Amino acid sequence: MDVPQSPGPSSIRELSHCYRALLGGACPKLSDAEVARLLFSGVCGQVPERDTQEGAEAAWELIVFSLTLLRKICCGVSAHSLHGAVRGPWGDILSLLFDRMDLMSQLVLHFQSEDQVISHLAAKSASVCVLYLISTSGAVSPVWQKQCVQAFSSSPPAPELDACLWSLTEVVKKLLKQSNHVLLAEVVAAFDCSLTALCSKLLPEERTDVGFGGSWRTTFCLLLDLLEVLTASGLVCGAGLNLRSQRIPAVQSAALLLTVSCCSDYFVKKRILLLLKRVLLQKLGEDWSLEGVALSVQEHRDLHADRCGLAQCVLQAVAADWLQSLQVERAMFFGGREKEGLKPDGTMLRAVSLVLLKSVELHLQTAAAAGKDRPSEVDSYLQSLWSWLRRLDLSQTEVSHSCSWISLLFGEQDDDLMEAASSSLSIFLSYRRCSGWDSYSVLEAACASGCNPHCHFVLLLQSLSFDHSIFLDFLISSETCFLEYFVRYLKYLRGDWQGFAAACGHRNVKRLADACGCEHGEGLQPAGSVPPLEGSSLGVGLRLVEYDSSDESSEEIPDGHKRSETKLKTKPSLLLIQSEKVCPTAAGVLEEETCDVLDRAVSCLSELRQVVTRLQTKQLFPYNPSSLLKLLAQVKNCHQRSPLS
Repeated sequence: MDVPQSPGPSSIRELSHCYRALLGGACPKLSDAEVARLLFSGVCGQVPERDTQEGAEAAWELIVFSLTLLRKICCGVSAHSLHGAVRGPWGDILSLLFDRMDLMSQLVLHFQSEDQVISHLAAKSASVCVLYLISTSGAVSPVWQKQCVQAFSSSPPAPELDACLWSLTEVVKKLLKQSNHVLLAEVVAAFDCSLTALCSKLLPEERTDVGFGGSWRTTFCLLLDLLEVLTASGLVCGAGLNLRSQRIPAVQSAALLLTVSCCSDYFVKKRILLLLKRVLLQKLGEDWSLEGVALSVQEHRDLHADRCGLAQCVLQAVAADWLQSLQVERAMFFGGREKEGLKPDGTMLRAVSLVLLKSVELHLQTAAAAGKDRPSEVDSYLQSLWSWLRRLDLSQTEVSHSCSWISLLFGEQDDDLMEAASSSLSIFLSYRRCSGWDSYSVLEAACASGCNPHCHFVLLLQSLSFDHSIFLDFLISSETCFLEYFVRYLKYLRGDWQGFAAACGHRNVKRLADACGCEHGEGLQPAGSVPPLEGSSLGVGLRLVEYDSSDESSEEIPDGHKRSETKLKTKPSLLLIQSEKVCPTAAGVLEEETCDVLDRAVSCLSELRQVVTRLQTKQLFPYNPSSLLKLLAQVKNCHQRSPLS
């Protein structure tokens, strides 16, 4: 190795000239060897009288500047953003640094620096250099790999371990985005054993008061970031790899849930739950624009089994009163401090709720596949969730209708709202299929459990002010699972129009009571005022009442078969029958109010159908909406045949 001489006082100035030349797309004025010497010496922090305070400050500045310039050179050469004649000299400089001067050894030494700026900059620069060397030689830097493996295997939480975790996360993330499956598999496999050992060391095996101090907290959160990209790599690499480190959130799910219970650091609790939520929903990498990569790959059997295992672990924890151990802090206002009167942390509430809802959905799917339908278990899990939410005292007003929790929790988070509605629909359909009850009983039980799909859809319509253009945005957007949910719901709706009409009617019971001059309707269920969460778009005044009746409907009809028109016309609404027992004018008022919501709902869907049809005719719709248009037409027909139309 050629050892460069110590730089003189002009090192920063000369490196600055190189930096400006790079930004300007030009070659450096100095020779390749001179630039390489300056960079190597700068990364090493070689300055005269370094032991003095002035020398130490000069060394710090030189190291930081050199690491930044090195990273810029690697990015410029790798991205081909430099002209060919210019890229050559800069590439030659990198070759000198890595092939003859062993610069990577100096970079990883800085991982141990107690100075967080230098340690982090060294990790960033090393990651870029590793990716550059992979692109030029097709091989992973053995020096970098050895340093990281040693840190994962033996190092306690410290700057060195943090730098290695961050660096590996960045490398895997970039390889995922580049769809370099072969090298991705090679990199992940190289760290499989050491990462598994690290997780076993950091995750508790038994209940204890885990105090995540400064270094532990940082290290653990960096580990969670790495686990997310590793799990995403399991989707991309497919069943051919299937390493344990790609399955840690599922394999170590019990330890992660235990950490949530016993950890004293609220931020760590939230980060764990967000990771589990993304694993269950297959939304890995949503914070760093990876969803288009990971989710475009078909989940293989082993990973599906892992998700089901994770779901089972969640439900076992809930059955053991895990929810009761969860504390949710109040929301934070600008400045970072709690303010009296603020609502509980909505992000935490949504994460917990989605983790449980998705777990119940997967549990029912697994049971059905095994021929072991278990409808009786559904209600206990959901009631545990609603009870936990009530215990948190979201507002002073009691939420009397459990179906309103989903709109309450996910009002402003479109993607989570659609996921919650979709999971609830799946739970309901599974329960309906295996319960053996009639349609009325199923809907009544569904409302008690908070998963009546009609209630959810009516609340969605009202929260969007029956605006068909917002539905159109949802249909076109790839950011939510709305299309899948919408199609599945419409297929169910066409076979249970009376249930939907009943849900529309119950949205107006409060105004019915006022119109009749009855206090709380004298027998009607009092309206449950749904309080807004912090940040909820639904706001005060969203109301949905509990109802003890819903019109009975026939069994769900397979595609291609029409429902009996006679049965629809001869079955009077149980809602109207009950209202007649309240006061003489209740039936007429309720029918008028029901038609108002029902007509607006059908009008919204009809306008949506017209717009989609026009776009399809002009070949402007992004996919073939024929099946969707057919379903929307069937909904309109159901309304026209309904006694309330």
